[in-house]
Amino acid sequence: MSENSLHRARIVSSVAATCISLACGTNYVYSAWGPQFAEKLKLSSTEQNLIGLSGNLGMYSMGIPVGILVDAKGPRPAVILGCLLLGAGYFPLHQAYDKGSGSMWLLCLFSFMTGLGGCAAFAASIKTSALNWPHHRGTATGFPLAAFGLSAFFFSMFAGYIMPGSTGDFLLTLACGTFGIVFIGYFFLRVLPHPHYSRLPRSSGLARADSNRLHRTRSEEAKARAQREVVEPGGEAPEGVTSTDSDETSSLMSKSTSSSSGDLPEETIVKDHAHRVDIRGIKMLPLVEFWQLFALMGILTGIGLMTINNIGNDALALWRHYDDSVTEDFITKRQAMHVSILSVGSFFGRLSSGIGSDFLVKVLKASRLWCLTFASLIFLAAQLFALSVENPHYLFFVSGLTGLAYGFLFGCFPSLVAEAFGIHGLSTNWGCMTLSPVISGNIFNLFYGMVYDKHSIIKPGGERECTEGLACYRSAYLVTIVACLLGFVVSLFSIWNTRRLRAEEERLRDLEEREA
Repeated sequence: MSENSLHRARIVSSVAATCISLACGTNYVYSAWGPQFAEKLKLSSTEQNLIGLSGNLGMYSMGIPVGILVDAKGPRPAVILGCLLLGAGYFPLHQAYDKGSGSMWLLCLFSFMTGLGGCAAFAASIKTSALNWPHHRGTATGFPLAAFGLSAFFFSMFAGYIMPGSTGDFLLTLACGTFGIVFIGYFFLRVLPHPHYSRLPRSSGLARADSNRLHRTRSEEAKARAQREVVEPGGEAPEGVTSTDSDETSSLMSKSTSSSSGDLPEETIVKDHAHRVDIRGIKMLPLVEFWQLFALMGILTGIGLMTINNIGNDALALWRHYDDSVTEDFITKRQAMHVSILSVGSFFGRLSSGIGSDFLVKVLKASRLWCLTFASLIFLAAQLFALSVENPHYLFFVSGLTGLAYGFLFGCFPSLVAEAFGIHGLSTNWGCMTLSPVISGNIFNLFYGMVYDKHSIIKPGGERECTEGLACYRSAYLVTIVACLLGFVVSLFSIWNTRRLRAEEERLRDLEEREA
C-alpha cells in the first residue's frame, strides 16, 4: 500500500473515529431529558441524580477493563461492544418513560450500559487516532474529543427539530442514533502502519515492557535513522525506508531498515518521551505524576459533571421562581438550550485544547498542563456566575463557561497521559485515570441532589418542586468554588514537578551519552 493511499486511509479512519465519538458523549445530554423523566416516573432529585450518575459510572469506572481490551485486541472489538450497549441501554429507558414506571435499579443498570457503551467506542476512537498520527497526537485526538463534547448538542438539536417536546421519542432517537452511527463507523475505523514506526519483534524471553526499553547506539546508521524519523507521517517516505505491517496491538517503534554484517545488533531509537516509556496499570501507582494527574482529573471533572447533570434543574428552579406563569414546554426548551450551550462550549474547548496543547509544546516549548490551569480558572468563573445569577436569562454564562472548561480539561488529557506513561498503554492508563471522576462525580452530584431536595416540596400528586430559585442549589456551588481553587493549586504544582522530572531525565541521558 503506497504512502499516499495510507495517508488517505488514515484520514478516512480519523473521520470514522470522529463520527463514532459523536455518538459516545450522549451521557451529557441527560439534563435535557432527566427532569421530565423523573417527573413522569415521580422520582426525587436524588433518584434522578442516581440515574445520571449510573451513566457516568459506566463511562468512567469501566475504563480499565475497556482499556485492556482495546490495548490487547485492538479498537474494533470495542466499537462493536459499544454500539450494542448503547442501543440496549437507551431503548429500555424509552420504554420505561412510555409506561411511566420502572424499577429504580433497572433504570440505573440501563443508564450504566449507555455509559459503558460510550466508554468502549470512545476509547477505540482515541487509540486509533493516537496511533495513526503519532507526530500530532494532540491535534489527532482533539477531533474525536471535540466530537464527543458536541454529542449532546447534535442529538438535542436533531430531536428538537424532528420531534420537539417529546421525551419518549428523544430517548428512541438516542437508542437508534447511537447504535447506527457507531455500527457504520466500525467498517471504516482502522489502525494503519507507518513507514517511520514499525512493530518490534518479540523474543520469547522478553516481556512487553522490555521490548519497549530505550537502547542507545553510537553507530552512524543509528544517527541517520534518527534523522529519518523527523519526516511527518503521511509525507513521502525517505529512500530506503520501508513500511512494515503492524497490527492494532503492536508497539509502534522505529526499526533499522538497512544493516550490514558487523554492525551492532539492531537498536531502537525513539523520538519522544511517549515512545521511550511504557508504564501502565499498577506500575503507575508509585509515581507522583500519576497522582497529580489523577487528582486533577477527579477535581475538575467532578466540578463539571455537577453542572452538566443538573443544568436542567438550575434552569427549572430559576424559571419557576422568576416567572411562575411559564409553561412546562417553555422550560423544557430552555433546558435543551442550555444542554446545547454546554455541548458547543465543550466542543470548542476540546478542539482548541487539543490543537493549543500541540502549539504549547512545539512552538512555545511549554507544558500541556497549562491547559488544565486555564480550565480551572474557567471553572472558577462558572461557579461564581452560578452563585450570582438569579435571572434565568443569564444562566447561559454558567452553561457556556462550564462546557468550555470541561472541553479544555478533556481536550489535552489523553495527550498528557500518553506523554507521562507512554503511547503503548494509552487505553489502559486512560481507563485508570477515568476512575477518578467516579469518586468526585458521585460526591458532587449526590450533594447537589440532597441540597435540591432539602429545598423542594412534595405536591399532592407526588411530584417534587422547588420554587426558591437560586437558593435551591446555591450551597452546592459553594463547595465547587473550593474545589476550583484546589484544582488551580494542584495544576501549578504539576507543572513545576513535571518540569523538574523531565530536566532530571535529560541530565541522566546526557550523562549516559558522555559515558558511552
